[in-house]
Amino acid sequence: MDKQKEIIDVSTGEVSVCSGGCILRAIAIGSCIAVAAYDSKAKIAGMVHIMLPDTAPQKSSEKTKYAINGIEQVLNRMIESGSCIDNVEVCLIGAGNVLQKEDDTICENNIRSVTKILKDRSIPVRASVLGGYKRKSAFLDAKTGHITYTEGDDLEKPLWQPLEK
Repeated sequence: MDKQKEIIDVSTGEVSVCSGGCILRAIAIGSCIAVAAYDSKAKIAGMVHIMLPDTAPQKSSEKTKYAINGIEQVLNRMIESGSCIDNVEVCLIGAGNVLQKEDDTICENNIRSVTKILKDRSIPVRASVLGGYKRKSAFLDAKTGHITYTEGDDLEKPLWQPLEK
């Protein structure tokens, strides 16, 4: 990770969009899913840290913790920043059963919900690191589109980068 770039932390339920010299970062991801979105033509990056599947209850004050609301918000903010929805590609990081509960369903429900929403919107998922038992972190470099991740205490590894055009 480049130390000269501004690091923007994307905590649970948050949405961030940037371009240029910044890195979007979601850390300590358990059953949540970080959706890292990138438009390689406009060089606009977006990330949402989703905690729960489906859509937020009407009275919820934290709607972007939910898959539908969070994904819609990150895509809308990317479009407002100059992105074209047809150029957006995503990677998914998280959905780990870090508490190792045998009856855990939130991870599967988050994966099902997020992948269905993206499929319905025709947003291609280019790579993912989902499931398992280790916490994860996700990093998206807005200048290059490179997405890296960590699992547990392991070193940062590459996940995806856009094709050179």
